[in-house]
Amino acid sequence: MFEKILIANRGEIAVRVIRACREMGIIPVAVFSEADRKSLHLRLAEEAYPIGPPPSSSSYLVMEKLVQVAKKSGAEAIHPGYGFLAENANFAEMVESEGLTFIGPPPEAIRLLGDKLKARQTMVEAGLPIVPGTPGGVSSTKEVKSFIDQFGLPVLIKAAYGGGGKGMRILKEEGQIESSLRDASSESEAHFGDGTVYLEKYLQRPRHIEIQILADKHGNVIYLGERECSIQRRHQKVIEESPSPIVDAKMRRAMGESAVEAARAAGYVNAGTVEFLVDKDKKFYFLEVNTRLQVEHPVTEMVTGLDLVKQQIKIAAGEKLPYSQKGIKLNGAAIECRIYAEDPQNDFLPSTGVIRSYREPSGPGVRVDSGVYGGFEVPVYYDPLISKLITWGTDRQEAIARMRRALEEYVITGIATTVAFHRQVLDHPEFLSGEFSTHFIDEQYRASAGANDGFPRSLKEIAALAAVWHDLTNRGKIKIGMTDRRLKENPWKTFGRREAIRQFK
Repeated sequence: MFEKILIANRGEIAVRVIRACREMGIIPVAVFSEADRKSLHLRLAEEAYPIGPPPSSSSYLVMEKLVQVAKKSGAEAIHPGYGFLAENANFAEMVESEGLTFIGPPPEAIRLLGDKLKARQTMVEAGLPIVPGTPGGVSSTKEVKSFIDQFGLPVLIKAAYGGGGKGMRILKEEGQIESSLRDASSESEAHFGDGTVYLEKYLQRPRHIEIQILADKHGNVIYLGERECSIQRRHQKVIEESPSPIVDAKMRRAMGESAVEAARAAGYVNAGTVEFLVDKDKKFYFLEVNTRLQVEHPVTEMVTGLDLVKQQIKIAAGEKLPYSQKGIKLNGAAIECRIYAEDPQNDFLPSTGVIRSYREPSGPGVRVDSGVYGGFEVPVYYDPLISKLITWGTDRQEAIARMRRALEEYVITGIATTVAFHRQVLDHPEFLSGEFSTHFIDEQYRASAGANDGFPRSLKEIAALAAVWHDLTNRGKIKIGMTDRRLKENPWKTFGRREAIRQFK
């Protein structure tokens, strides 16, 4: 087993890996940019090293710096977390070439699965069902029209070497072909260094369901159930849960076995996620493989009782999986809400600044993976994810009830966050029924926001009452010093105290 591991990341995932290392008796080594000098992960790590200016291109994405720090610190392995260099085959190759261990899949598997076109072909050969698409990249209007003639509209234009919704366009009209191709290709070039795009048939109202897998260096591969990831905004997951409301035992086994075949076909080792799209008839289609730890991995940990980060480290150290497929049991249900420093009332624009006060929820079945604290300044340079709130229950209903309670308890002031937005989603009948698709937020949240100016009715009522109170006190109609107890009471308490606290905390 390793004695020292460098975590090549920041924020809540760096904290998550540090905690796993400490429990295993491994010394965690942190790195930080100038913007992260006061970050939580530095407080928890045994050692911490500066790696450059705030922009990630000058710090967290500089492979040579990270390898140099790892060797200088005496670390034997590097854990990349997620994002940044986690799915960079060149980085994994460099780490291995320097005599260090990359805690993740082999460079060859990362490279294969990072190329969406090669990955699709590999899965076809392995017998997995895939969404109809082009076998190679497309660059002309003629090629797109030919595809439309065969499969109809709408069509999805996708980056061949990326993900996360970048380099992706939904083509609904033939008149949009030229502009959509150009925009998708240029965005792909900007984000992934390659402008190649390909086409897929666009599934109407699909579900996004993924299977967590573990594969060791001895040929053992298992799956750990599914995660429902259909609550998305701009192709980015927002709320995840396990198990999925629509997956039964038979479907879970079929998807799990397909995920195992996908891992074997790609020569996969370590933790990974095989993602599928599911249509209205519950037919599933291979989408892609994420060659890293997922942001939403805690929901799988909550229902299986396994620590996926510890499993990653053990696999990288050469240990065999201690579990067979028959030994994996799912217990209860778990939900994760990603808490972003974003303003839902302003089209989810990032909200940076100092967190004035911070109080995490707790109690039975509640977990918070966070990288912030009261007084921490959220920088402008990185992803706005500040924490993940996870709840567990004996069933989906209890997990949701605990999440509602936890969101009520969660206090973050000084910046805008998505806490209140999550409360709205969890109260929505369509979410509660489990009958939703990847279009849920666009169809439901934005529609209700447009009809109500983006604000809950209760908040408008409180604002109106506050305005009336302000006007009356200014005109001398009501004086705070009056002896009448009713007039001395704070109007926020008199008129909807609970709602005032809920909306303004």
